[in-house]
Amino acid sequence: MNGMKNKSAFFNGVAAGIPIGLGYFAVSFSLGIVARKAGLSPFQGFVSSFLNRASAGEYALYTAIEQLATYIEVALIIFVVNARYMLMSCALSQRISENTAFAHRFLVAFGITDEIFGISIAQKGPLNPFYTYGALVVAAPLWSAGTACGIIAGNMLPQMAVDALSVALYGMFLAIIIPPAKKNMTIASAVAVSFALSWAFSVLPFVKELSGGNRTIILTVVISAVLAYLKPVESEDN
Repeated sequence: MNGMKNKSAFFNGVAAGIPIGLGYFAVSFSLGIVARKAGLSPFQGFVSSFLNRASAGEYALYTAIEQLATYIEVALIIFVVNARYMLMSCALSQRISENTAFAHRFLVAFGITDEIFGISIAQKGPLNPFYTYGALVVAAPLWSAGTACGIIAGNMLPQMAVDALSVALYGMFLAIIIPPAKKNMTIASAVAVSFALSWAFSVLPFVKELSGGNRTIILTVVISAVLAYLKPVESEDN
């Protein structure tokens, strides 16, 4: 009986993961252009995308590599940018049956992305890990393949075309931040402050001498901490 339930949950996850994977391919293709500029091979891009699967995290990773950041800087950047996935893992852990083995919990946590978390947390009743596996088995390869294809295309296209395609990723980020910023003044303020301080850090004495990786770490931690203190998210009970 459990086998039939797991099979049904898996294929339901596959069906939900197909549109997510197609969207991932388009986004990660632009990341592949950035990875190509950082000097990654298609295989390296595929592996890094398979293990990361986060547009902001990968952009930070490839930018840090391009700027010759140290291993410690790269690790800290990825940790800070992807820290939200720990919160998502905690949230999903409350939706999984208490009898679920650690291996399943680990694999579900490994497979979390914003979109997969969204469809998983929306499931009624206890989450069957095989639902998440089904979505992941489609979305993860397409995300990784998109990065690899972007690198291959970047190696074949003239530099002017590569530079033009690099702009597409900035468009993606704008598409992510503008809608919530229009609805929430706190988010809009955070975006504006981030832009202003990022520019200031690039021109001010001393801090401009820091590597791009260290500037990103400092700004991310400081801005998020200050706004969390000044404008904490209100609970639904309030």
